[in-house]
Amino acid sequence: MVNTEDFIKRLEEILEYYGLSASGFADKISVQRSSLSHLLSGRNKPSLDFILKIIDEFPEVDLYWILNGKGTFPKSENKIIENNSSTPISKIENVVEKKIESNSDLFSQNVESENTAVKNNLEEKFSNTQNFPQTKNSSNIERIVVFYKNGSFKEYQPE
Repeated sequence: MVNTEDFIKRLEEILEYYGLSASGFADKISVQRSSLSHLLSGRNKPSLDFILKIIDEFPEVDLYWILNGKGTFPKSENKIIENNSSTPISKIENVVEKKIESNSDLFSQNVESENTAVKNNLEEKFSNTQNFPQTKNSSNIERIVVFYKNGSFKEYQPE
């Protein structure tokens, strides 16, 4: 649970670091000024949405630091992995590729197959999709409906 008093101190530290007033900060993270005022006065507790807006707008703010004071502000540069893509799997692939390059050996055929196995295992472990084997009694798919945040939806039916 977040200690509200300590959270307010960390929030004030962020305001001071960026040289923003409370109203300027509220505008920057797209929240109502009154919401920030109530939070700073201790009347309200921070919502997850509020914290995520701060993290999105100010990448130097560490999630663990703002929640419970552990870590540093601003984030230390050595923790950030530089990569063109922001997906976790591509960061892992980048590390694996560097490891493969550093361990390459012209006389060893097993190194490449071991590295490929490691990479495949990581892709399976961190994939957001999974294929399930079909069972004999499985039903056929009737339709798939995708709901969008704006309230619309799209329906797909097998041909």
